[in-house]
Amino acid sequence: MGFMDELKKAGKDIKRSLMDIKSAPFVKEMCEATANMYRLGWDERNGGNISYLLDEKQVAEYLDLKNVIRIFPLAGVNAAEFDVTPLIGKIFIVTGTGKYFKNVAADPEANLGIVRIAKDGVELLWGYNDGGRTTSELPAHLMCHMARLKADPEHRVVMHSHPTYTLAMNFVHELDEKKFTHTLWEMCTECIAVFPDGVGILPWMLCGTNGIGEATAKKMEEFRLVIWSMHGIYGAGRTMDETFGLIETVEKAAQIYMLTAHLPRINTIKDSQMRELAKLFKVNYRKDFLDD
Repeated sequence: MGFMDELKKAGKDIKRSLMDIKSAPFVKEMCEATANMYRLGWDERNGGNISYLLDEKQVAEYLDLKNVIRIFPLAGVNAAEFDVTPLIGKIFIVTGTGKYFKNVAADPEANLGIVRIAKDGVELLWGYNDGGRTTSELPAHLMCHMARLKADPEHRVVMHSHPTYTLAMNFVHELDEKKFTHTLWEMCTECIAVFPDGVGILPWMLCGTNGIGEATAKKMEEFRLVIWSMHGIYGAGRTMDETFGLIETVEKAAQIYMLTAHLPRINTIKDSQMRELAKLFKVNYRKDFLDD
């Protein structure tokens, strides 16, 4: 057997030794999350996007990390210019631009991509097999990842969606972070324990741009949840379940608010009771978001 034959055989052996990427837990998590978000009506059409920071060693069990399929620019709707140095070499699984969440589970290789951040672009390691690329909101996601990693080294997930009642609440409630958070906390006993850091709010801004990404990342220095007014919400967390659960809890509280806002309120959760809850669950809540 010649040298070239040995190389080819070695390459085939490596390929055979890798596990099926579609069985990877992070691919399954993306399929399950996108299916649930579509089912709940949070992500109509191609609305919404998710990015998930992966462990390189775990990815290497499924992919040859030296095999770069193609490279494309790091860009949103327009060319994106920002410093990605802290993320160079990091690997993410990301929903694709123009992709429908309802289709992810049936065809993950077309609707998802595993990418590695490089100095001058994004290296595709798997996915987007129909010629697609990452979500146009990738710049906003990466900025948020950098902000959250500074606040919490165990951070992993950024999730953007358009939950119905949260969005509806934007039109009838004052868009003040303290007042908005306080109202949500009043709706469900669990709220102050689930998101004690409250909810950040941005005014309406043009999406798919560096500007909204920078503004969201700035908010994420102190919040894990950021509302894009009249658009949707960004959530960040250590796991897919935590991030999904943050948005899910806000959406439930917003639903209760929208179902009762036009009615006279007879009962409410008092600030003193919220303090008792925070003490019981040992959460560091935004004390300035409660009234004295």
